[in-house]
Amino acid sequence: MSRQATVIGLGQFGMSVARALTERGVEVLAVDHREERVHAASAFVAEAACLDATDTDALARTSPERRDVCLCSIGDEAREASIICTALLRQMGAPRIIARANNDLHARILRLVGAHLVVNPEQEYGERFANQILHREIVAQMPLGTDLFVTELHAPASLVGKTLADLSLPKKFGVTVVAIRTGGGDVVAVPDPLAPIGPSDVIILVGKEGAVSRLMDRS
Repeated sequence: MSRQATVIGLGQFGMSVARALTERGVEVLAVDHREERVHAASAFVAEAACLDATDTDALARTSPERRDVCLCSIGDEAREASIICTALLRQMGAPRIIARANNDLHARILRLVGAHLVVNPEQEYGERFANQILHREIVAQMPLGTDLFVTELHAPASLVGKTLADLSLPKKFGVTVVAIRTGGGDVVAVPDPLAPIGPSDVIILVGKEGAVSRLMDRS
């Protein structure tokens, strides 16, 4: 049986999540109070419904307690609605609720009313993009759980020719090299700690937020 998800709020973020989940085989129910958004989502999701997610009876008809996950992605224009929707989902027994926040206060309230996970996509993307602006070696970053990031970067000149054993990156900066893509295109999933880093190598690191920036600032 395929997994089931409800996505409430079909702005740019909600619509993109609904599409991505559908492409991964998830049975998505897309919900919004705007008919044009519901119509657009109905072209690719399993089911789409036009309703007010702050209306208890209307939301109950979506059976949130039967869904594997419910995403409340109501946007900036309706923070109160997102809080009410999240609280209702929790009261109705939704097993996993992910809510979109616009700022830290909004995030705290969403957690208080029952969200299992709170995300702020604009802030998170902005922080990652800032790192790419400041450090041209960074190719990409993505979150891994709630407090770790995977970072792909071109080997800084200060690391080239040195071995992982020489660098002691976990001890000095709190980052771990989990893979290296060599200049020839081969991916080494378990890097040899005694092999020198090449000038064309791309390094994949795992570390907490800010750890890679500290490494780059010292490089």
